[in-house]
Amino acid sequence: MAHEHKLEIFRGLVKFKSNISKIWGVFAFLCAVTAVEVVLGIIKPESLTGSRILAMKTLNWIFIILTLVKAYYITWDFMHMRDELKSLRRAVVWTAVFLICYLILILLLEGGYIFDVYKDNYIKFNF
Repeated sequence: MAHEHKLEIFRGLVKFKSNISKIWGVFAFLCAVTAVEVVLGIIKPESLTGSRILAMKTLNWIFIILTLVKAYYITWDFMHMRDELKSLRRAVVWTAVFLICYLILILLLEGGYIFDVYKDNYIKFNF
């Protein structure tokens, strides 16, 4: 018994006639997000590199957010999470979201400590 997958993306805003055309549509979306990342990485606008949010450049936050969007969308469409039960979708997605937030927190704390050590030549914690 074959299971039919939904042939739409963006919560039904864009609909496709076949699985092949849907794959190309998702591919185009992921390429567009990647192109934005690459262009921002090449240009590095001064307004995004000069300002900081939570001790990290705004441009870096944009890269993290766009990467998470791509990861979520790949999971949503190519791993067929949209066709699963709501509880399973939440278990998978929220676990990944909390894990990624925790890893970003560790990265910021450790990166800030190492930056202070190199900047001031002073060790705050002696392990």
